[in-house]
Amino acid sequence: MTEVVAALIWDNGRFMICQRPAHKTRGLLWEFVGGKVEPEETREAALIRECREELAVTVSVGNVFFEVVHSYPDMTVHLTLFNAEIAEGIPQKLEHNDIRWITPYEIPNFVFCPADVEILAKIREVYS
Repeated sequence: MTEVVAALIWDNGRFMICQRPAHKTRGLLWEFVGGKVEPEETREAALIRECREELAVTVSVGNVFFEVVHSYPDMTVHLTLFNAEIAEGIPQKLEHNDIRWITPYEIPNFVFCPADVEILAKIREVYS
């Protein structure tokens, strides 16, 4: 099982979503910023590293919002979504095709990675 972390970052009632690059697996699907936890790395440290690598921002990692296990044809992931805030920097598209800030009501307008479906339902339940 692959340990994956992601950030739920809010700004003025909207949360950040990122569109995967076309050339990667699950290309052009939307997701939360984050990535794989490396060996010997804490989940929080991995999230800070991934946000720096993908968005050029430093995040402050909060508590866990939701956890899910999802099996893709090529891998099974244990995804932990943390509440997080941008502590420093302005998000840049270093890895992603696009970055958007959306409200919970706008979730149906985007096609997300399958592992995020349960998380998005929880966001709509809590924040709608």
